[in-house]
Amino acid sequence: MSSNNELVPGFNDERDDSLKINLDRIPDVDKGLVIHLNGYIDTYNSSFFQKRIQKVVDNGYINLIFNCAALNYVSSTGIGSFTAFLKMVKPKGGDIVLLEIQPKVYEVFQLLGFSQFFNIKDSMADSVSFFRNGAQVEDTPFPKIFGCPVCSKRLKATKAGRFRCSECKSILAIDQQGQVFLG
Repeated sequence: MSSNNELVPGFNDERDDSLKINLDRIPDVDKGLVIHLNGYIDTYNSSFFQKRIQKVVDNGYINLIFNCAALNYVSSTGIGSFTAFLKMVKPKGGDIVLLEIQPKVYEVFQLLGFSQFFNIKDSMADSVSFFRNGAQVEDTPFPKIFGCPVCSKRLKATKAGRFRCSECKSILAIDQQGQVFLG
């Protein structure tokens, strides 16, 4: 594991105790970097977060995987930061993936209507595969309209992932084949 400053010179020059960020190169992904987030992102530390990621992008990394397994809270301002990162890397041919989002954090993305804009993956292998396969068009069952398995409310999913039923609040998961599961 490389140190942050080896990958992005000066990255550790500024620190914030509420959000710890560690960087790892992604083998086999051109201009790829995993950004491990630990803590929370809110109004008070989002500027710090944005400056760190701007430094990453300025150093040529445009295919970014944000490992959110240890991220326990994101405010609407924090989601705005992720949106800004997407706008930073897309024009340069890059993209971002949000990896291992905790359900309570994912719920914020969903409630604010942002879950459909982000590539959300459950495993590092799926995240790396997303970048390796690039813009390949796949046969997909999405968008998919289905009934909630708990309350039968008609719902629409635009892609695989986890979300909450708007009627009964059950957490649902949909796989790449369009299969719906609880949880």
